[in-house]
Amino acid sequence: MGELNYHHLRYFRAVAHDGNLTRTAERLNLSQSALSVQIRKLEERLGHSLFERRGRQLHLTEAGRIALDHADAIFATGDELVETLRGTEHARRAVRVGALATLSRNFQIGFLRPILGRADVEVVLRSESPAGLLRGLEALSLDVVLLNQPPARDAAASFVSHRLAEQRVSLVGTPSLLGRGAPLAELLASRPVILPTADSGVRTGFDALADRLGIRPQIAAEVDDMAMMRLLAREGVGLAVLPPIVVKDELGSGLLVEADSLPGIAETFYAVTMERRFPNPLVRSLLQGAGTEAGS
Repeated sequence: MGELNYHHLRYFRAVAHDGNLTRTAERLNLSQSALSVQIRKLEERLGHSLFERRGRQLHLTEAGRIALDHADAIFATGDELVETLRGTEHARRAVRVGALATLSRNFQIGFLRPILGRADVEVVLRSESPAGLLRGLEALSLDVVLLNQPPARDAAASFVSHRLAEQRVSLVGTPSLLGRGAPLAELLASRPVILPTADSGVRTGFDALADRLGIRPQIAAEVDDMAMMRLLAREGVGLAVLPPIVVKDELGSGLLVEADSLPGIAETFYAVTMERRFPNPLVRSLLQGAGTEAGS
């Protein structure tokens, strides 16, 4: 087999970033047919289709996404060589991670810790709704997604849910708001509480607990963002219902205190991937580091 033609690779990279063959041909002062021939030759050399057409737009296949990652790394290295004579670092590999916007930042950092600070790795983080993240995973613009519940199994999308951890949920607040050693039921009945929104599994568990205890809690705030819940708890607005990992620094410093674990309530964290022919090896390292259990 012949060596890779880097002219073909450069043309492919240009089209991949533009997403439009006509626009790229005009920019490069080439005919569309000539540009198509260059890309077809690269596909023949690699043995895989790199694009699929949807309407008037070109979209990368999985092989195309892998090829673009390598093309970006190759030409970025060439640019660095021209600009400087450092030339001692290995090409950087990207891993694209999506996380539920409400997910604990501390938990995200813990998941990513095995690759943070590595000179050969670029971490791309994106926060969004579950639906948006799963669309990104299907479109191959994300390698792994962090959620607090697994997606439904869909015949059109082969998602794989890896159970990362289960965190107990506690009642957390400032020392002045908690007082000294009051029972859980008394705290819930007499102190304002900061709760997740109604669509949260944690909130469902809390409502059931309050009902069992015969308590109608005073709700100070309903929040869909863990970072905001943490800030409100620090301000003494109320007792927050959340996993202690969200406020581990405040608990360590004594700024906040954990009153009690809430019985029967926990938050489970998942890493969701797609069944891919060419999975990103960095994702495998992250999953192995987290000691995951895979499920569908």
